[in-house]
Amino acid sequence: MRGSCHCGKVNVEVARPPDWVASCNCSLCLKLAPLMAYYHPDDVTIAPAGESDGYIWGDKCIAIHHCRTCGCLTHWESLTAGYDRMGVNARLFDGLDLDSIEIRKINGAAY
Repeated sequence: MRGSCHCGKVNVEVARPPDWVASCNCSLCLKLAPLMAYYHPDDVTIAPAGESDGYIWGDKCIAIHHCRTCGCLTHWESLTAGYDRMGVNARLFDGLDLDSIEIRKINGAAY
């Protein structure tokens, strides 16, 4: 699956469509409304490098990336060594029918 931010400067490619996506209620996700698909970092390509900036807050365990130009939330990556998961904003995927995918509510506000 491929996709990009609104302006097209950050491109995302993953090995397969997501089986489900997460709708989180943490303070950031409430404002940005991403639907996150989770992958092993080896299964995700974000290109070109350097077109997104990471926002680090709270417990400083993840960097939440957005396009430097259009501001779209693109993905998050772990800042913890050995963590084998990252999130990609499934709203960026071209042709993905979000109505056909399970949306799981994640209580991120509890963390």
